[in-house]
Amino acid sequence: MNDSTQTQSSVEVDAVSRKSSDIAGQTVSIRVSPNSYFIALLLGSFFSAFLFYLESDAAGVALFCFAWILVPFFALNDRIVFDGKRLTRSGIVPRVWSWLHGSRRSLKLSDIEQIETAAVRALKRGGNVYYRYRTAIRGKGIQISFSSGGEDYRRMITSILPRVAENVLDARSTELRDHLADPKETLLKATIENIPSADVLQNATRGARTNALIIPHELNEAEAERADRLRELANQLRLNGYLRQSLEAFRRALVIKPHDGRLLFEFARCLQSFAGAEHSGRLERKSIAAMRLAEMRAKDDGDLLERLGEAYFQAGEWRRSAAAFQKALDRAGEGFRSARGLAEIALREGKIAHVIHHFSTANRLAETPSLRRWTRGEADYFARLNDDDEYMEMEVGRVSLLETFERSKKTALRLTFLGFPAIFIGILFNDEMIANVGWAISAVTLLIWTGLNISIRMFSARIPYELMDQED
Repeated sequence: MNDSTQTQSSVEVDAVSRKSSDIAGQTVSIRVSPNSYFIALLLGSFFSAFLFYLESDAAGVALFCFAWILVPFFALNDRIVFDGKRLTRSGIVPRVWSWLHGSRRSLKLSDIEQIETAAVRALKRGGNVYYRYRTAIRGKGIQISFSSGGEDYRRMITSILPRVAENVLDARSTELRDHLADPKETLLKATIENIPSADVLQNATRGARTNALIIPHELNEAEAERADRLRELANQLRLNGYLRQSLEAFRRALVIKPHDGRLLFEFARCLQSFAGAEHSGRLERKSIAAMRLAEMRAKDDGDLLERLGEAYFQAGEWRRSAAAFQKALDRAGEGFRSARGLAEIALREGKIAHVIHHFSTANRLAETPSLRRWTRGEADYFARLNDDDEYMEMEVGRVSLLETFERSKKTALRLTFLGFPAIFIGILFNDEMIANVGWAISAVTLLIWTGLNISIRMFSARIPYELMDQED
């Protein structure tokens, strides 16, 4: 690529970046995840067909029209709007629900307690993985969720995440805040840096190394800038699912800065994502080894050690996670994320007294009222569990019941699908008995499945401790 082409491409990238910055200051909105509406559509379609089978044509037509006209209309008008100060559900259904139950449908930025993002591998094509991100924002007893799928999601992330406290965000939300970019812009940058396509890199990534044995040398300004540019590009490629190209960008950056602890950590995160996409235990072990190497290079970087602790926890390495959090406390002093991480580890180990202690420490270190409110609520909840055997028994029973409901829901759904072949066979061969059996199985199990979903929502909330006082 010649100099003029590089200059032109750089100008295009800068123009797109400026456009994204301008959008971040405007009112933005995104459509709510349509999962609930899809369920309502499918249930309405099934039971309308069932009513037609029972020759209740008027009821079947009414239910069919509701499912295929009103439900899509409600789904298209249900949006989340952010005006710079608060998030609001603006659809007809949330308005009616809020009016009937007196519940909230908006959340101020200052009231946000947690923001968590889950990533799902929606599709794998060639050497690239297409991720679908789902971000959940919680606070004051409500949750507002939205999913990726276009420019609206990037605009929402760009507008909200930089305005909230660092400790409100989980690890993946932090990465999205810092590195989420338009895929076209990211691929343009990769072209400028001469990063080959995923197909070309298919064999190269099999031997990915951390370059830990490269002898460091004093960097000049140009090399340092290139390493930082490659690191940023690698993170953007990873979040957009271009994992092979991301690994190559990290490899080139590590050639320049082989002993940079944070760069090694981000490389390990990319390798971990690649291992999951390839279902490779060998690559998973390599990612853990890269994290351990990053831990050795972390020195007194408390923030990096906390991130490592969270990454170990996510990978199921509980002992190493606890060690990383403890190292962060020893080297950098008390930190909110370390205290919260140690509380989560203690909870997995069943050490309730340690959970209370660490959440109390996190409460003392929290920098915002919303975080103080959340950590105080967690500490109080586990303190009540520890002090009141009857309350603990009730909560254990509630959690066990939820697990039973989840298992029963899966069983009911399987039975529903087993009834469909009987319906088709009965209709195809005009066998009324087989069709009746199929309709009965599917209708009953779908009703049970719907009831279990409602029960799970009802029992997912913790039992208020005030009920114990009222009973006394």
